[in-house]
Amino acid sequence: MAEEAKAKGNAAFSSGDFSAAVRHFSDAIALAPTNHVLYSNRSAAYASLQQYSEALADAKKTVELKPDWSKGYSRLGAAHQGLGHLDDAVSAYKKGLEIDPNNQALKSGLADAQAAASRPPPPPMGSSPFGDTFQGPEMWTKLTADPTTRAYLQQPDFLKMMQDIQRNPNNLNIYLKDPRVMQALGVLLNVKLRTAPEGADFPESSSPERKRPAESEPAKEPEPEPEPMEIGGEEKEAKERKAKAQKEKEAGNAAYKKKDFETAIQHYTKAIELDDEDISFITNRAAVYLEMGQYEECIKDCDKAVERGRELRSDYKMVARALTRKGTALVKMAKCSKDYEPAIETFQKALTEHRNPDTLKKLNEAEKAKKDLEQQEYFDPKLADEEREKGNEYFKQQKYPEAIKHYTESLRRNPNDPKAYSNRAACYTKLGALPEGLKDAEKCIELDPTFSKGYTRKGAVQFFMKEYDKALETYQEGLKHDPSNQELLDGVRRCIEQINKASRGEISPEELKERQAKAMQDPEIQNILSDPVMRQVLIDFQENPKAAQEHTKNPQVMNKIQKLVSAGIVQLR
Repeated sequence: MAEEAKAKGNAAFSSGDFSAAVRHFSDAIALAPTNHVLYSNRSAAYASLQQYSEALADAKKTVELKPDWSKGYSRLGAAHQGLGHLDDAVSAYKKGLEIDPNNQALKSGLADAQAAASRPPPPPMGSSPFGDTFQGPEMWTKLTADPTTRAYLQQPDFLKMMQDIQRNPNNLNIYLKDPRVMQALGVLLNVKLRTAPEGADFPESSSPERKRPAESEPAKEPEPEPEPMEIGGEEKEAKERKAKAQKEKEAGNAAYKKKDFETAIQHYTKAIELDDEDISFITNRAAVYLEMGQYEECIKDCDKAVERGRELRSDYKMVARALTRKGTALVKMAKCSKDYEPAIETFQKALTEHRNPDTLKKLNEAEKAKKDLEQQEYFDPKLADEEREKGNEYFKQQKYPEAIKHYTESLRRNPNDPKAYSNRAACYTKLGALPEGLKDAEKCIELDPTFSKGYTRKGAVQFFMKEYDKALETYQEGLKHDPSNQELLDGVRRCIEQINKASRGEISPEELKERQAKAMQDPEIQNILSDPVMRQVLIDFQENPKAAQEHTKNPQVMNKIQKLVSAGIVQLR
């Protein structure tokens, strides 16, 4: 019985009737409440209806029942992303990839979630009197400009609090007990607060040397207990050696600024000989080797600095700096994708010591470079065509999952082939994976705007999603490039039929209610309905026929009216 209900749900999902799919999957769950696949399927149906809270609940149940099933985390990530929980979405996709590292749906979902998280958040809503204070990138600019709050930005918990406040300023009250948040609020409101001065960093490249307290000041010796005698000879000599070492370092810094690298190395080497308890001498010499392109020597110095730093229990920031410089040298030496692996590992180690934005940036750049090189090394158009043909054979046999596997491999071999994207979009559509199908169709059009198949694929997905006005626009755009294409012409005809049915009120109350609910979640529909001019236009159509006739002469107004008709919001009689 449960399998029969599940089969009905799958059929409804494939036809685009997501509400019916939810009903059938719910019936199946009632009969088999421990079947994780049923919760996963219902989660996908809820997500297609944009009911992300329900989708999230089912996704969580899926993972609870089957924690080692990667698709459960794909559902979980999609639901979190739909609700705007981007950090949770990224976390869910990453957990899924730990189980199935080669899962393309998880990789694609992770990339989308990370891209969305990197975009500036929308202006927060609410009645907080400080709402404008936290809006836009100006908040981060002010916090970065202030020495004290700039240091706080390197602390993940503070960063998360500020992101939460920026999303919803009303949450400020939750965090006001944290003195860092109070300090940040003072900076944003231009209230002068006392801040501790910060030191600068030693340059990574040949820019003027900026001294950090940890580097430029010798470690202070513990003050001896008062004794009725003069300082011993050995202690006095040690202090003198440390002072000389600092002078050698300053001379090395001056030479570095002048790009006199050989002289700088001599001074830093002398400083190391005089005082082996300050690893900044070693890291500075490593920086010089890095500038000179002597990467092996730079790496040796960085390893020595890390080892000695751990022995001395040096400042973790100094150890992180040595690791970052080593990673930079390894990147400079990289010639193939595998060469980036030790560099990435080194940057990750540096971040465990100290989460520095510069190190994080270098890590991201190294990971991107590795990925780009992997694609270049894997690129083979001939093998890509062979894989696409294998996918075509499976498609003819209606073995769509197998076809997707070969189309995906084809795209790995040649990521710029619009035909492979078009064919994979068709497979996703057959399987009812409409968001994935839409994404592939849009990528196909992006790669080749004149390829008519891209428009037929995209229009079909939008039609199944009951977005008839959008599907009509897609088909019409395709006809600009291929006016006699029968698939596009048929698509236009089907869309017009559905739109006319809605305008004549010939659809069932359930379908009308579903279409209206979906339309009200569309930002474009929301903007039309919130426009004072359009509200007056709608009133005129009801109460003032003469004014309505004037409105019909305005193509922009009629285009918006048509969108409301297609969405089932209004009817023309």
